[in-house]
Order: sequence, then structure tokens, then C-alpha cells
Amino acid sequence: MYIVQKFGGTSMGSIERITNVARKVIKEIELGNKVVVVASAMSGETNRMVALFNEAVGNFNHTQEILAEYDSIVSTGEQVSCALLAVILTKLGYQARSLTGWQVGFETSCHHGSAIIENIKTDKIEELIKSKIIPIITGFQGFSQITQRQTTIGRGGSDTSAIAIAAALKAKRCDIYTDVDGVYTADPRIVKDARKLNYVGHEEMIEMAASGAKVLEPRSVMIGMAYNLDIQVLSSFEENPHGTILTNDDNIMERRLVTSVTSNKQDVEIKVKGLPNTVDTAAKLFKVLADAQITVDMIINEPRQEEDNINIAFTVSSNDLSRTKSILDTNKEFLRFSVYEVREDVAKISVIGVGMKVNSGIAYTMFAELAKNNIKPLAISTSEIKISVLIEQKYEELAVRSLHETFALGKKS
Repeated sequence: MYIVQKFGGTSMGSIERITNVARKVIKEIELGNKVVVVASAMSGETNRMVALFNEAVGNFNHTQEILAEYDSIVSTGEQVSCALLAVILTKLGYQARSLTGWQVGFETSCHHGSAIIENIKTDKIEELIKSKIIPIITGFQGFSQITQRQTTIGRGGSDTSAIAIAAALKAKRCDIYTDVDGVYTADPRIVKDARKLNYVGHEEMIEMAASGAKVLEPRSVMIGMAYNLDIQVLSSFEENPHGTILTNDDNIMERRLVTSVTSNKQDVEIKVKGLPNTVDTAAKLFKVLADAQITVDMIINEPRQEEDNINIAFTVSSNDLSRTKSILDTNKEFLRFSVYEVREDVAKISVIGVGMKVNSGIAYTMFAELAKNNIKPLAISTSEIKISVLIEQKYEELAVRSLHETFALGKKS
């Protein structure tokens, strides 16, 4: 039975830590499993490469050619960490081989910097396993048949790589080793009595990840849900860790009203002012952003101030702010707006739970609690199992703590 183990940047942060990773790989092999490893770059390494790229590119437009070079630069970190792990496993008496995404047939779209996985060939992986060689695959990266160049699939992409490989191999499970010991009802750094969850449904985890829970990347969980794959989140630094298992919602007997309260300070609000008041204005605006693979979260269509012009505000990840500004600057004449404003002092607070599907009153309870604390929502978005509000960033921790207590999510509840 295949088990895919993914190790994050903190797990690979030094030779000592990589040696600890090697022992965890060996332990799983000794249980009789066929182990495939996916590794991130050593902690801080990708950020260092991104900083070098930004210094080199300056204000130059992020063309596809420039983004292709970006992929070549930032993908080097994973190659180093995977090779180091292979060396250490070999030294400990196990055959291992480091492999880049293109070597294992990890095919993606040609959108450099934010490519989409199109196909994974498992022949090379299966061949190595049959030869008792441990495949150690670089996360975060693949290969475009169109450009014939290396690609990356966005920050946090090692999670997505690992879970996609596990799905392709029809693995029993994908273990995500990180610096936390599972998924909590809230960020334990904000809420002291936050409780670790033994099980979380895929659908809930997608919303939690998209709303600020930093444990996993949302796309990775979507793949797990699509292929009904169990994902275990656990700590690299515990000897016998017991983490959180992400599974099909039907496998969870307890239906919680609210599962978690999350917060995200990584979103920024962009207000595009003076747009033409025509029926296709919004479509044009969001098309140019979609073409650049920029994901928009909340959208606020402000009340009309003038007969001929409107303002549209929306939120994007701060990681996409530079590209979003570049796209707006490039398309100013096409979109015919006057100016755009950026607001970074905001936070998104979300209440999430599958119980919302069949229980009313969650929105009332949430907004009543915010009002009690004099916190004004700047924007609101909802899904079947989530309510999110955009607020001033200075109220983030107060909002999370008060909502966590209101919905009785703590250890003593």
C-alpha cells in the first residue's frame, strides 16, 4: 500500500531536521508500506529566492518570459532539500533518489508562477518502488509541454503536489508533516483554549484553508476531496504524533454546528474607482484578473455615486498584490477607470462548520457578537458552510477570541 509523506520547510530546515525526516520515512517503510516522499525547500529558502527575483526585476512588467525565469529561480530550493534527504537516507542504508517534477512526469499548464496540474505519470515512481528505491520528489513544481520549461504551482504548492501524487497512485493516505500537530478550532497563538480536532471534513478544511488556516493549501484539499483521499496533518517534531485526519464528510459521525473560527491578515482590499456604469464593466475587470490567474475573494459593488461611473472593490491575497497592480496599470485604458486605491489594514474573519447547512441563526449570533464589540463589517461573503467578514485589522484578535467563545469551541466546552 502506498503512503505519500510530505515534509514542509520547517521539517527540512537543517541537516539535523532532515535526518529526523529520514527516520520517519524509514519507520513507515518498516511498517511494510511503499513510501513516496515529497519535500519543500528548507525554511526561508523560497522567500530568499523570491526576494532576489524581486530585486532583479524591479518595476519591469511580469511577462510570461519573466515569470518562466521566476519559476527557474524559486524551484531550486526543493532540489537542494530533496537531494540532501536522499544523501542522508543512503548513508543510513536505504536506496533513495531525488527527482524533479519533470523527471516524474508532473505535467502542468503553461501559466508560470501559478500553473495548474494537468497530468501525473506514475511509471517512474512505480519503477523505483519496485527496485526498492525511495522516490523523493520536489514539491511545488512541474513541467509545461507547451513552453518546454519548468513551472511552479503557487506558494504552498508542495501540499498540492503531494496530495496529487497520492491521488494518482491511489495511495492509502497522504501524511502532511509540518510544524503544528493538527488542525485547531482557532489559531492557538490567538486563542489559548483552542482545541485540536481529531477529524475534519474535506469541505470544511477547504473553507478553513481558504479563510486563513495556514495548515494546508486549499487546492490540495480539493484534490483530496475529489479523489476521496484521507489526509493526515501531523507534527514532524513529535516521536509518535497523533494529528488530524481530513476525510470525507460522511465519515464524521459528529455534526458540529460550528467547527472553527479563522482569520486572515494576508488579504488586501483594492477599490477601482470611476469605472464606466455599463453592464459589462464587472465582467471586463474580473476577466483581466482571471487571465492572469489572480484569485478574487470578496467583491463589493459600492452604491452608485454618479450616473456615469461606479466603484468596485474586491480583495486579493497580498502575494498577488504586485501582479494585480501591474494588471490594472496595463489595462487602465481598456477598463476606463480613473484610479485605484489599496487598503492593507484589513483582516478577514470566518466562521465555518457543516452544521450551517441545517441550522439557522449562525449569522445572527456572529453579527450580534461583532456589534457587541463595536466591530463594523466592511464586507461580507458567504457559502453554504461559511460566513466571512472583512474588518479593520486592529480588531482581528478580539473578533476571533469573542466568536470562539460565543460558539463554545474551547477545550472546556
